[in-house]
Amino acid sequence: MQGSLSVERMCRVGAVSRAGFYRWLEPCAPVEEEMEVRAAIQVVALKHRRRYGYRRVTRELRRQGLVVNHKRVARLMREDNLLSVQPRAWVTTTNSGHELEVRMNLAMRMKINGINQLWVADITYIRLGGEFVYLAVVLDAYSRKVVGWALGRTLAASLAVAALKQAIEQRKPPPGLVHHSDRGLQYVSQEYVRVLDQYRITPSMSRPGNPYDNAFCESFMRTLKREEIDARSYRDLDDLRAHVAEFIEQYYNRCRLHSALGYRPPEEFEQAAALTEHNLAGGCGAASMSFSRHGEIYRWDKSNGQK
Repeated sequence: MQGSLSVERMCRVGAVSRAGFYRWLEPCAPVEEEMEVRAAIQVVALKHRRRYGYRRVTRELRRQGLVVNHKRVARLMREDNLLSVQPRAWVTTTNSGHELEVRMNLAMRMKINGINQLWVADITYIRLGGEFVYLAVVLDAYSRKVVGWALGRTLAASLAVAALKQAIEQRKPPPGLVHHSDRGLQYVSQEYVRVLDQYRITPSMSRPGNPYDNAFCESFMRTLKREEIDARSYRDLDDLRAHVAEFIEQYYNRCRLHSALGYRPPEEFEQAAALTEHNLAGGCGAASMSFSRHGEIYRWDKSNGQK
């Protein structure tokens, strides 16, 4: 008690927290360890340009040998205004209202255990000044690594084909690879299917009205928008292309920790998987596939007017 007022009452009147009041009473400054953690958070947050939330910052600090709690990291990031950039609204670019041939969904039946077994592809829009431009990407579903991408002003099939050809050039996949996409016009076009057939790649497509079938690409697109596109402005298409290239090839594939990969970057995950496969006799083998739900899925498609 201070006169007729309790500490709780004085804190309420003074609009301060009790914890803050008691810290103010301490004779010494904040402990050195707290300042070291705060400094380390600053380094990680600025290095990743505020793309990391508190969970990834916590993981990065633990990789550096610091013992920290995610609640503590979140509090310090909030106090220092270092919380990650928040996403904007999502807009779809898929036009599946066509009568071209679509393929069975093989991706949902696959159990992958290595690279170049399942690729996933998608297209998103990016607002650039007074126009919209479009980004097509191809990811390896095993490592979530972006293996091909193309940026342009058109939604024509040539954009998606350019991303696919870049992926094939870089990865040189063996026959039997499954390529999964939505039912957009770009992926059922003769130009795109011709490239798939040329390299003996098996097409797979999402069910109508089910975006979760292509969740890997959807997740990457959200990350790109939140951590790169929404965090800066661009002079023109060339400036945008340079920054997207840096984000994908230097940051996302090589540095950014991915929660689904045990908080490792895609390239590090692939290298570790390759080393494990080398040490195991016979390697990891091919992906397995189950058709136990084929009848159920066929009836679902048929009820929606699909054959």
